[in-house]
Amino acid sequence: MNQNRANFQGRLDFIRNLLRERFGGGEARIDPIQYDPESPFKYNNFVYHITLPSPPSAARDNTSNETSLPGTAPLSEGAKEFIMRLTNPDAEGMHAHTRVENEVAIISLAAAALSGFKPHVVPSVYGWGSAAPPSSQGWILQELMPGASVSEAFNSMPLGEKKSILAQMAEILKALQDFQLPSSIEQYGGVTFDGTGQIVSTAMTSVGSGPWLLYEDYFRDRLERALQQADSNPYIKGWHANGVRKRLEAFVESGVPAQFKALESRDDKAIVHADFTPDNLLYDASTQRITALIDYDFACILHPSYEFLRSFSGAGGQFQGWSDIESSEQTALRDAKLHGFPLALPENAEDGVKWDVAKIWEDELERLDVQRPRTIKGIEKVADVDAVLRSILPWRVTNSDVLRLQSEAVILKCRDENEAQLVKLLDHLGF
Repeated sequence: MNQNRANFQGRLDFIRNLLRERFGGGEARIDPIQYDPESPFKYNNFVYHITLPSPPSAARDNTSNETSLPGTAPLSEGAKEFIMRLTNPDAEGMHAHTRVENEVAIISLAAAALSGFKPHVVPSVYGWGSAAPPSSQGWILQELMPGASVSEAFNSMPLGEKKSILAQMAEILKALQDFQLPSSIEQYGGVTFDGTGQIVSTAMTSVGSGPWLLYEDYFRDRLERALQQADSNPYIKGWHANGVRKRLEAFVESGVPAQFKALESRDDKAIVHADFTPDNLLYDASTQRITALIDYDFACILHPSYEFLRSFSGAGGQFQGWSDIESSEQTALRDAKLHGFPLALPENAEDGVKWDVAKIWEDELERLDVQRPRTIKGIEKVADVDAVLRSILPWRVTNSDVLRLQSEAVILKCRDENEAQLVKLLDHLGF
């Protein structure tokens, strides 16, 4: 049986029991969202559209006694449709202990940061349950936000409509960057609630370690953990062949500190969505207004540069480190983001850089004085550290779902190609 099919009925039963406890009354309709039972890849979450037969009355709403639960709000009056997110305990790279708490706490911070947007663009949370043991199932009951997916319409939009969306994205990013974090958040990484309901630093959901005193420490820890994981991979074997491992260890020891000396704003912290793309934006097609920023699964507190390393694919593009295999236009795009776009833009490539969109994105960021690659001095050095991190555990040689789909010969070919690129990257960095 497909891994996503497994326990399908059990998840529905869990939701029905939870809704019955909270609302009593009639049977709810439960519709999976963006769910393909035959997908070969594990979902991080299982997401459902919940429709109650009628809005819960105050007498039937048992959520009222949970408003003391940190990060939650009372149900909207008259609401009978909601979103239920269930964590997938089998998701790779997602650590259960604080993943629900982190998502709820970040939503709370984002709601405060984006409170100037009317109507609000961050979903309210009505209840949640931790995924940490001994719990068998983490969950979040949250507001159903209006609007259609930006990603499904963006590529076919006229340039003027794309500009409107990108301008609003820049406004959202500016607000997230400028938000004054609570003094209780003292480190980089994930967040959770302490015993008094304050938001405090904790381990990062997608890493399973942290928090860290320095942004540099985050990358050093990630690199050291990646090398440990590489040791147990039967194809990579720790990159010990051909002297690559010693070069990697030397880079972690002395290269990382040298790279971070170039980052002038290294002590800055911000809310980082880390998956800020058209896939996670909803909008009203009639007004061209963004109506929601959703899915805070990977969100964290890190340096503002990190958002550019992880977000904006499909709308301006991620900022990536050095690579000799990328197309010359990708190199040109990175240079443009660092040093300025040419007056005469290159032609858009069908499967390549959308120069007109990238230039509009840069213009909108500049208009609002958003921190961005051109103004974050040293971001290219951080991106190179990130490139090493990505290369140590290449997806096609480490992800269990991908490995199942590939032959041994293909896996070994990918491994050898990746080693060659890793060697060139280390050569470029002087290691």
